[in-house]
Amino acid sequence: MKAGFLLRAGLLLGSSLLPSASLFCAQKNPKDTKPLPRTVWNLEGGAFFATDGRIPHGPCFRMTGQATASGFFENLKRVDDESGTKYLRGTEAVTEYPPKLDVSIFLHDLPCSFLLGDKTTEPPLTKDDLDRLRLRIFWKHGVTLRPASRYVDPVLHIRKLEPNIKPEAEDLAPRYEWKFTFGLPSESVPIEDSLVLTFQTASGEIVARTSARL
Repeated sequence: MKAGFLLRAGLLLGSSLLPSASLFCAQKNPKDTKPLPRTVWNLEGGAFFATDGRIPHGPCFRMTGQATASGFFENLKRVDDESGTKYLRGTEAVTEYPPKLDVSIFLHDLPCSFLLGDKTTEPPLTKDDLDRLRLRIFWKHGVTLRPASRYVDPVLHIRKLEPNIKPEAEDLAPRYEWKFTFGLPSESVPIEDSLVLTFQTASGEIVARTSARL
């Protein structure tokens, strides 16, 4: 009985002194770790965004656009490597956005369903629909959202869309593309922050949400 007890105690003691397999994995030789691949993104043209939305009991729509600034994005690159992410213009490090971004948003209606058997016809997107929506803009850093400064110099452009195939009947409602442009103050905003844009109803329901990240 005593010998059996000592044997079991010895086995337990021995197992407690042996390092676990997970410890061996954690102490992997640094020479065996593979460095992260270096990727370079050309940011000419600015930051782009796109999403789809739907107005409650109304039309669906496509929302696309971009944020630009004269001269700022020329030769600007984003470099990701094992040391992290940095933004460079040539050899110069860029850490903040310019004082102001020029933002363009394009909107046009879109079928809510692309199923061949779905014969539902949605109403066209109208200016009244847009007038009932509220554009809200945020800067996102990590998971934190903070309201952006109020945009300036808003302009709305309207372009009538012509169908690719002319219908025999002239009873189809006209459809339009809406282009909304404005300036957005962005001085001292860190360049790694993303721009978040939402369209909301008067009750606060989000009908479209997208982000532009460099």
